[in-house]
Amino acid sequence: MKIGITGVAGFIGSNLAKQLLEDGHEVVGIDNFSFGNKQNISQIENNPSFKFFERDARDASSFTDLNADTWVHLASQKIPRYSTSYHTLEDNYTMTGNLIAKCLKDDVKLVFASTSDVYGKNTVLPFHEESNLVMGPTNVKRWAYAVSKMYSEHKIIAYADEFGLKYSIMRFFGSYGPNQNTTWWGGPQAVFIQNILEGKTLEIHGDGMQTRTFTFVKDTVQGIMQCIFHPNSLNQVFNIANEPTEEITIKELALLIWELIKGNRNNPDIKLIPYETFGKYEDVMRRVPDITKIKNQLGFSPSWKMREGLRETIAWQTQLFESKK
Repeated sequence: MKIGITGVAGFIGSNLAKQLLEDGHEVVGIDNFSFGNKQNISQIENNPSFKFFERDARDASSFTDLNADTWVHLASQKIPRYSTSYHTLEDNYTMTGNLIAKCLKDDVKLVFASTSDVYGKNTVLPFHEESNLVMGPTNVKRWAYAVSKMYSEHKIIAYADEFGLKYSIMRFFGSYGPNQNTTWWGGPQAVFIQNILEGKTLEIHGDGMQTRTFTFVKDTVQGIMQCIFHPNSLNQVFNIANEPTEEITIKELALLIWELIKGNRNNPDIKLIPYETFGKYEDVMRRVPDITKIKNQLGFSPSWKMREGLRETIAWQTQLFESKK
């Protein structure tokens, strides 16, 4: 098959493209390099089955001359932690609309990357696909990302009901691994690794007792592949995540990364940063997935434990750091 990927030079997009090509598929990808990195696709750019176009998914004309059997929409603005919510809302709205129009026009499937952030402040754990989505107040910009993804999910499902759009919706839980962005855009694990490599203090937001369930990128890609190809994925929503037993506090995550890099947990250089630093900010205190549906319907089976995945990630990020010296 020929698979189209938006955000192909990003973290998940580049890992997905590599796996698709290894499995014998064709890939057509676009990226405007606002967050993607040319280095992420350097290993596949000369593959004859890979066609790359430096284009912007916010521009509908970027897709006019491109064809694919399925489009995987990964390009996205994220939580506006250090910026305003304008681009998060406007860009995600525009890009999703463009992909819906493209897939309807060509009568192909849309595989859409949503987020576990849509579960918001729901305290009923673990989160399954029918769980309530509980948002905070609209004057807290942190929720703009979740709202943009919730709207996109609603729009995709509405277009399926009204016009027959074929889709799968994926809610990612904390993907990490090689090719991840090494700033806060890439998540706390990326920043902790980078800070240790640079000899900087590990800054933890809040008290560090908030939890996440992180997913190694190879498991994330496995889930995406099943949403692309498995017939049972049609017009369904799936959590793509690690086992709920892998839930970890952000403080423990920082200590684990310190141990894996330093060889021990002696005198970790950690500083707690109050949420007030970001203005009006709210965090999700626990995020635990239920992956029963994707296991039963698609045969998904995550295989990477946190410690093993972090070793691979640290090795990659260390090599990247050393190469830039």
